[in-house]
This record gives sequence, structure tokens and C-alpha cells, in this order.
Amino acid sequence: MAIQTRNKRKTDFSMASMSDVVFLLLIFFMLTSTLVAPNAIKLLLPSSNSRTIEAPPKIIVSINRDLDYFLQGIQVDEARLESGLYEKLQGHESVSIRLEADKTIPVQYVVNVIDIVNDINSRFNTKHKVIMATSPKK
Repeated sequence: MAIQTRNKRKTDFSMASMSDVVFLLLIFFMLTSTLVAPNAIKLLLPSSNSRTIEAPPKIIVSINRDLDYFLQGIQVDEARLESGLYEKLQGHESVSIRLEADKTIPVQYVVNVIDIVNDINSRFNTKHKVIMATSPKK
């Protein structure tokens, strides 16, 4: 009487599941690498010795050397900047707005942003403030 086992062990290895995992990892890294490097605005910030440490700002306004305004990284014109700031500041009492302006632009463009925030403060009795971003002196 010969005893045979019912469960036979297979010694071959299927690579199909391994290739699926490799492709999923490839797609994952391709997607996350595009998210890591957002569209950055090229700015040459003015340098300063003073240092103001702020909580992470809720709103960032940038002005590049081509005199374009950016609200949270999205290019807007001056009229849209005012309405966009109003929308973002609505419902908040005191928000710090970081102003990143290229050091080669005329001061009038910086003053325009400060005037917009001051106008919102006076109309709605709020206390929003503008903080100028600088790079440290070497």
C-alpha cells in the first residue's frame, strides 16, 4: 500500500505579482515627485539683519521682477489681488500676510499691496498685517 500526499508543493515562482508591485511603486514615485516641486516663483529677496519669526502665514503675496502679482502662487492682476485678498481674509480677525517682493521692483508695487490690506482693515475693522519677506545678510 503506497501512501501518497494530497498536498504537493510547487517549486516555481510567479513573477507577475512582483512586476505589478514594481509598476505601482513607479507610478507612486512619479506622481509624488511632481507634487514635491511646486511651481516656484523666482524672486531675489532684499537682504536684512532683522529677523521676525512668524507663525506659518495663511496668505502669501509675491511680486516678481516682471511686476506680476501672485496670490498663493497663482498669477493675478491688481484688481483680482484685492478681491482675492478680501475672500481669503473674510471671517478672520487678524492674519499675517507674507509679502515676497523681488528687490529690483519699484517700491510702489509693495505699497499697493500694503494699501489693499490697510483698506480691508479700515472697512471691516480688522487687524491684518503685512510682513515683508527678506533673506539674511551674508
